[in-house]
Amino acid sequence: MEFERKRGEALWSQIAARLARDIEQGAYKRDDKLPTETQLAAAYGVNRHTIRRALEELANARIIRTEHGRGSFVNDEVMDYHIGTRPRFSELVRRYNRTPLGDILELVEARLGDLPEAAAAGTVLGLSPEDQVILLERLGTADGKPLSLSRHVFPAARLPGLMAALQDNGSITAALAAIGVDDYTRRWTRVGARLPDAREARLLRVARTDALLTTESANESTDGVIVEYGCACYPSTRMQLVFEP
Repeated sequence: MEFERKRGEALWSQIAARLARDIEQGAYKRDDKLPTETQLAAAYGVNRHTIRRALEELANARIIRTEHGRGSFVNDEVMDYHIGTRPRFSELVRRYNRTPLGDILELVEARLGDLPEAAAAGTVLGLSPEDQVILLERLGTADGKPLSLSRHVFPAARLPGLMAALQDNGSITAALAAIGVDDYTRRWTRVGARLPDAREARLLRVARTDALLTTESANESTDGVIVEYGCACYPSTRMQLVFEP
């Protein structure tokens, strides 16, 4: 690869600029996988540490992203998740002409006190640790790309038949409608940010150093009864939260 080294500028910076220019000019398209560090090091005649520093610079600029165990990819467009009174993941994905899918990772009925979310969910739902709840954990994807990892806690006694409805429907909205909850709205959403743990990084295909946006929320039925406590995380390289009045 032709590469003219400039005096007075760090090699990693020159390589980052060259890669950024190649991406801008279409040598690598959206979502393309970049060559490995070893391949790039050989192409530019430098060591892997120099390449790693260049890739870190591109990742910090959100030009590329690093997916856990898969390599570096040209960043796709960041999707806007509108958090209004009726945030729906499937509607968000379809707005970008992509196919939504919610892979169920866990669906169980359990004692609230046995869940990691026990304290927060109990306060929101008005339940004691001995009460039975339904826990649903899902990985939300768009055209197979992971965008969200969410956990949903429902009061079992308050929503009879929901367990079976969730087993039959991949959609929470459809499952609630099947048991007579025709509509539900967001009462509140709390937003934060943190780094992923090892499991989250693997499932969302992000680096352990990539920030996650997090939400904690409560949804209520039309008669004002809280029917769901939820917590979710989203890769900040692929999603941004937009709040609507």
